[in-house]
Amino acid sequence: MTAESDIKVTSSPLSGENPIVMMGFPGSGLVGSIALQYLVEQMEFTQIGNITSKYFPPVAMMAKGVINVPVRIYEKQNTVAIVADIPIHPMICYEVANGIMDWLSAFPVREVISIAGIVTNEPEKRVFGVATEEAMLERISDHTVILPMGSISGIAGSLLTECKIRDIPGYGFLGETVNTPDPRSSAAALTVLKALYDLDLDIEPLLEQAEEIEAAMHKLAEEVQSNEPVPKKENLPMYG
Repeated sequence: MTAESDIKVTSSPLSGENPIVMMGFPGSGLVGSIALQYLVEQMEFTQIGNITSKYFPPVAMMAKGVINVPVRIYEKQNTVAIVADIPIHPMICYEVANGIMDWLSAFPVREVISIAGIVTNEPEKRVFGVATEEAMLERISDHTVILPMGSISGIAGSLLTECKIRDIPGYGFLGETVNTPDPRSSAAALTVLKALYDLDLDIEPLLEQAEEIEAAMHKLAEEVQSNEPVPKKENLPMYG
């Protein structure tokens, strides 16, 4: 449990030496949560813990009849993944980020990676990169577009701020997305992680899921358009 009892971490101790910690919470395009859930499933991570809080929505997630905690902690060798199914309200981002980082402070964490989305409404699916120190940017400059200025909102921004304050190396990878579920953007972010951390991960199935989702959304849009009532023409008086 953290020092702040409002954020409760129930987990086995991290077993890896100098682990890297990846975090993904629902946000724009659900980029972070889709990416990390796919990562832990494909690479067969082991769930070692959960995070709960009075601040979280009063919901229990369910899959195939089995209850699952909305924020979970997974581990495989020297990689830890914190995956969330629920969005974090802006008013509690500080408390949640601070609680997670308080728990991580007990372990020799090498670096923290926050994965999120950034809405541009452009089709390229670029991945934008930021780091807590200027010297760290060289490592990611060949794989991401370095953001020159701006702000990162939500839990991703709060986590990176906590890394900066606590002098823990932190990276932010922001997948270019639209504001709908975007597995293609998640795949782009995973491609960056695969290159930087030499992950044994096949991303092709996620791209196939993206095509299926895009096709379904396109069909839905067509159905909505075809069912829209045609406006009646009004017989307006003519002047002149």
